[in-house]
Amino acid sequence: MTQALSDTVVETIIEVGDRPIRDVHADIQQAARAGGHVVLRNTLSRHNLGVGLPPGCTLHAEGSVGYYCGGLNTGARITIQRNAGWGCGEAMSAGHITIGGYAGMSVGAAMLGGLIHVRGDCGPRAGVAMKGGTIVVEGRLGYQSGFMAHGGKIIALGGAGPSCADALWQGEVWVCGDVDDLGVDAVITEPTAEQVAEVEAILDPLGLADRSREWRRIVAGQRLWYFQSRDAKAWLMI
Repeated sequence: MTQALSDTVVETIIEVGDRPIRDVHADIQQAARAGGHVVLRNTLSRHNLGVGLPPGCTLHAEGSVGYYCGGLNTGARITIQRNAGWGCGEAMSAGHITIGGYAGMSVGAAMLGGLIHVRGDCGPRAGVAMKGGTIVVEGRLGYQSGFMAHGGKIIALGGAGPSCADALWQGEVWVCGDVDDLGVDAVITEPTAEQVAEVEAILDPLGLADRSREWRRIVAGQRLWYFQSRDAKAWLMI
């Protein structure tokens, strides 16, 4: 672990390599508590990097990371140069995560707040069981994205795979482009001008605003909100 001081900002460079992940995590937490900028080198797609980071720090992972990077984030700003394994940003409550390439399965699972920005495509079940926050995907959503989401927004600019928004609860999935098919109890509604403006306000700071897009706003059809015996088949399809 090496440190450098630049314009009063402490930058800490941490070599990941094949070191025990517990030691790497201890170094990351020590640097994060100082409120500086952390750079992870030679990441080798290792798992559980940058978990539980506090507000006020930034972390940049050079290369790709494994599963659960940035999980339980409470306000840090994390950038991943290339790809991320499954569960990136899992259960985060605040902060900002940028994934430079592909995001694996269940990005933003059970997240409560904050924003995850995926520059490439993402795997299946993006935002599964999310409670709040926002996921922006410049590419395409994998299958069953938004599965059982209870809140928040998923915004995809490159279409969505099969069973999109399956068993969606009170979250929203916004898609520009083709949707292979909708999941159980998911319906497409015509967004209002105010709702579109809210989405564009999210995209604008990311340099992605474009008011000429044709959006599909997918919400719950509310058939599954209250169980009725005549809808038993729908429940079995989830």
